[in-house]
Amino acid sequence: MKSPIILLFATFVLFLTACGSQDLHVTPAAPISNLTSTPDLCAAENLAESIKKVNDLQREFDDASQLASNLAREQLPDSISDMQRIRRAAEDHQAPACLATLKAHQLAHMNIVIDTMIAFVGGADTETLNRGIAEASEEHDLYTLEIARLLGITLSPVTNVPVPTEPPTP
Repeated sequence: MKSPIILLFATFVLFLTACGSQDLHVTPAAPISNLTSTPDLCAAENLAESIKKVNDLQREFDDASQLASNLAREQLPDSISDMQRIRRAAEDHQAPACLATLKAHQLAHMNIVIDTMIAFVGGADTETLNRGIAEASEEHDLYTLEIARLLGITLSPVTNVPVPTEPPTP
């Protein structure tokens, strides 16, 4: 009788050692409070700030191109370099996907303005310059309309109000 008990005990010990060789280490889950999330830059509450970052570069470019349009041809190369610097910053800016169309109009506008300024320095004909100015203006308008669309702003057409030819009588 002793022999079956020893045999049973030995089997039990072998069973325990076999189970004990498995690595049952369990890593506790991280507490939820330690998790971080990246805000959705296209969400309504973040969209205006996302647009502002793109638009700050556009405003800087508009200022630089306005200044350049009032300079003599010989002074333009430095202004063109400044506009190219701003355009490169706009290209490098990582805008969220919802601003892809806005950024495309922005870069198209910047490229056309720069190309038109370079053409002017190079002595391009008036037709080429006028075409460049018109295309740049159209891209800038599309850029502005895209901002309005993204922000949910409804634009109404401007109606021409006749200007009185005579001053009003008191």
